Amino acid sequence: MDDAQEDLLEHEDADLSEKPFLPPYNVPFRSTRLNIQRSNVCSRAYFVVVMVFFHVYILNVIALLLYVHYNNGPGDLVNGDGASSAPVINTDSRLPQPAPSGRELHVEDYSQSFSLHRMEGIRVGHVQHVSIVPDRTHEMKTLSLKPLLFEIPGFLSEEECRVVVQLAQLKGLMDSKAATPSQEQAELNQPLLSLSTEEVFSLLDLNQDGFLQKQEIVSHSRSRDGTWLSPDNLRQILSGLEASPTEILTLGEFRRVYDVSQRPRQQRTGSLHSHFKQRNRHTWLFQGPGSHHVLQALRKRVIALTRLPSALIELSEPLQVSRYEHGDFTNAHYDSSSSQSETTCAHTRLAGNTSALTEVSCRYLTVLFYLSSVEDGGESTFPVADNRTYDERALVQDGVDLTDTQQACGKGNLRMTPTAGTALLWYNHLSDGRGWMGELDEYSLHGDCPVKRGVKWVADSWVNVDPDHQQQARYQRLVAQRHKAKSSMDDHYQSLSHSDLHLDL
Repeated sequence: MDDAQEDLLEHEDADLSEKPFLPPYNVPFRSTRLNIQRSNVCSRAYFVVVMVFFHVYILNVIALLLYVHYNNGPGDLVNGDGASSAPVINTDSRLPQPAPSGRELHVEDYSQSFSLHRMEGIRVGHVQHVSIVPDRTHEMKTLSLKPLLFEIPGFLSEEECRVVVQLAQLKGLMDSKAATPSQEQAELNQPLLSLSTEEVFSLLDLNQDGFLQKQEIVSHSRSRDGTWLSPDNLRQILSGLEASPTEILTLGEFRRVYDVSQRPRQQRTGSLHSHFKQRNRHTWLFQGPGSHHVLQALRKRVIALTRLPSALIELSEPLQVSRYEHGDFTNAHYDSSSSQSETTCAHTRLAGNTSALTEVSCRYLTVLFYLSSVEDGGESTFPVADNRTYDERALVQDGVDLTDTQQACGKGNLRMTPTAGTALLWYNHLSDGRGWMGELDEYSLHGDCPVKRGVKWVADSWVNVDPDHQQQARYQRLVAQRHKAKSSMDDHYQSLSHSDLHLDL
C-alpha cells in the first residue's frame, strides 16, 4: 500500500516537472475581467462627454441662427444689390454718434441699414434717466402708454428757447388758418365740368373696352386734371375698384361707386373731425450745416433721445416753429397718416410709387418743444389717451365732439400745461413687431387748447419714415447719390477756381 502511494506521488511529480508552472486559474481570470470593466467605464465616460459637448455646440448654433434671423428681419434695410446687411448701430448699447457737419458729412451713412429703436414706457408715471447732453442726465417721465408719450423737463434752457423764437421771428411767420371750409373753398374740390355718369365712365375707359381697370384710373390721376373729376372722387372710385373681386368695374358697378363718391365727405364717413381746424402762425427753420448752433444742438439732442440713426433724422422735415396768440388753437388731429395703396409718403416721393393718388405725411414720432410758458390755456390735449379701446363714436360725449378743442378741451383724457424748456415725445405709429414702423396709433390723436392769456411758442421736430422699409432704403440711396454727385461737382469747381486764379488776375 505504501509502495503504491509512493509510486503515485512520484508520477505526479514527474508530470509537474514536465509542464511549466502555472498560477492558480482564478487569479488571471479575475485580473483580466477587472481590466475589461475599467476599459468599458472609460469608453462610456468619454462618449458621454463628447455627446454633451456636441449637443451644446448644436444648441449654440441654433441660438445664433435665431438671433441673426430676428435681428436682420424686415427691420433692416437692404443694400443696393438686394442683399441684407447687418445693422450698423446697436441702439441698446450706445447712443448713435451725430453726423459731422459741413462738407465732412459721410454720405455712405445714408445707405446703411438700421432698425427703428422704440423706447419702453414701463408704466404711467415711470421715470427713467436719459443721457442727452454730455455730463448730464435728464429725467424722462411716462405720461401715457397709448400712445407711448414721454415728458422731458429741462430739454432746452431759457436762453435756447429765446434764440429759437428770435430765429423764427427773423425768418418770418405765415398764417396757418384752416377754419371751416367756406362755400368758395368747398367748390375748389368740386369738378369744373358737370358730366353724367356714363360720360365720366367713357372718359376713364381709355381703351373703350367697357371695363375700368386700375391703370386707367391711375393714368388720369397722373394728369392732375380736376376739371371733371376731383381727387376725392378718384380716391373713392379706386377704393371701389380694389374692393371688387375681379378688380375691374363695369358701367353698372361704376355707377354705384360714382354715386357714393359724389356725396359729401362727412355724409360718407360719418366722421365728426373730417374738417381740420387750426389758427396760428408758423415758420420752418433749417437745422443742417450752416444753421445756427442752437438749432444744430437741438437736432443732436433729438438723435440722442430717440436713439435713431442720424441719417434718418437729417433727411426729415425742418423744425416747425408755431406761435399761438389769444384764441388760437388746433383741433385734435394725427401728425402722421395710415398707409394705403393709393398714397405715398411725401418725403420719399423721389423714389415713391408713381401710381399713388395722394402724398401724405409719414412721421414715425413727434418731438415737441415748449419755447414759452402760458399764463392761461394753450394746453396740449390727447382726448383718447389710455382708453381701453378706440372707437370713433366715443369721441362724442353729450353731443360734443372731443376733437373740437374750442368746445371740449377740458374733457380730454390727458392735458399738459406748456412750460418753457420742456419737451414731449410720442410715437405716432405702433411697431410692426419686426423692428419697423407699423400701423398708425389711433390713440395719438392730439390738439392744442385755445390760448386764453399770454402767448404760446412751440416747435415740432418730426422724424419721417416710410412704412415700406425698402422704399425708405431706395430714397436714402437716391439722396446719397445726389449728395455725392453734388459734393464731387463742388470740389471740381473749387479746384478749378483755385488753380486758375492767376489767369483771372
